[in-house]
Amino acid sequence: MQLLNSDKDYGAIAQTLHWVTVVLVIIAWMLGIFGDDLPKGEFRQIGLVVHVAAGIASLVLLAARLIWRSINPPPGSEAAEFGTGLGKWGDPAAAIAHYTLYVLLVAVPVTGIVLQFARGDALPLFGLAAIPSPWLKDAAFAHNVKETHEVLAHALVAIAAFHAIAALIHHWVFQDRTLIRMLPHSKD
Repeated sequence: MQLLNSDKDYGAIAQTLHWVTVVLVIIAWMLGIFGDDLPKGEFRQIGLVVHVAAGIASLVLLAARLIWRSINPPPGSEAAEFGTGLGKWGDPAAAIAHYTLYVLLVAVPVTGIVLQFARGDALPLFGLAAIPSPWLKDAAFAHNVKETHEVLAHALVAIAAFHAIAALIHHWVFQDRTLIRMLPHSKD
């Protein structure tokens, strides 16, 4: 197992950062959608703590991913080397999707943090500590931030689903290594 990216493959560090981010986004989104269905009281509070922890962790992992990309650049595009049916539009479309994912991976947790503070609530830090709200509760502002947070979260999941579908299309239709390169323990 290679730790670093090569010219053709992602290394274990990049793969781990990618897949842990995927899991955290799914957990946060699912708890955001179904958290109010949890029984009131302790279970719902635990759900909120896990939701917030997953959001904060995904933000921290994004910082780690960006630092890692600058230290160990990703391999070149499969489309550039082998060509696909997408022609000259393939790489720019993929770049736009990736940058959009990165922006949303920042925007969703940041709006979630603002929402906690707008509600006048402390920000729980992995159940170990909490940052008190820097301002007073503002229900109208909290409502608007909640709407924004939800729209951005749905956009993140939609674009991530598009990203996953594109990887599957590369695998099944174009029969290149785009998907395989991001799977753990992948080799030719």
